Amino acid sequence: MKWLNTLLVAGALQLLALAPGHAGSNLEQVKSAGVFKIGTEGTYAPFTYHDTSGKLVGFDVEIGEEIAKRLGVKAEFLEGRWDGLIAGLDANRYDAVINQVGITDARKQKYDFSEPYIASKAALIVRGDNEEIKTFADLKGKKSAQSLTSNFGKLAEASGAALVGTDGFDQSIQLVLNGRADATVNDSLSFLDFKKHKPDANVKIAATEDKADYSGVIIRKGEPELLEAINAALKEIQSDGTYQKISDKYFGQDVSK
Repeated sequence: MKWLNTLLVAGALQLLALAPGHAGSNLEQVKSAGVFKIGTEGTYAPFTYHDTSGKLVGFDVEIGEEIAKRLGVKAEFLEGRWDGLIAGLDANRYDAVINQVGITDARKQKYDFSEPYIASKAALIVRGDNEEIKTFADLKGKKSAQSLTSNFGKLAEASGAALVGTDGFDQSIQLVLNGRADATVNDSLSFLDFKKHKPDANVKIAATEDKADYSGVIIRKGEPELLEAINAALKEIQSDGTYQKISDKYFGQDVSK
């Protein structure tokens, strides 16, 4: 019966080797393949999008390329729709998702996150010549241009504003610029990107929330070596000035804090 036990043990070991938690994404396998596979949208400027030549570019794309470089491999980006992007980790389509994925308790129950690499805050945006609105409390009785189902819209409404519905950030900013709304509450990173491209636009940030939301690189659970290597790469990117260079390129300032 020894031969049977030997076969059973060998079979069990083979099944373990093929289990999802061990399939193609631990650090040794990434290095062996020479490729760090990254899931991303490709439609979410300025983080991950296609330039006029069709090339995939963006803040998250460059961060991913730098992480791969420090792992000693090349970055390979696999694009997908947001609603199925994280689920692609479960299907072993890629080793990580780098797509402004917010670090939440719910997601941390099923996946592991790197240390945060970017922070955003809710920003209260008004015309540049508006001296009346200086805090969120000043929104009481004012019109705020918002996507009605967004958390930013809920914050504006909780501050006492009457909401003017919009399709998104760009339309909200235009309503503020043309005076059809007094303000908009929106993502600070989106505002920095907007001002980077239109520095003369007559809008400013009057206030920001104290609490920031953080995003990180998300991977499957059970891959501590890969997680440690990603964190080490992010730390090096920060310390050698690479992060500042990328951040300045897309936002005009450090957006890590």
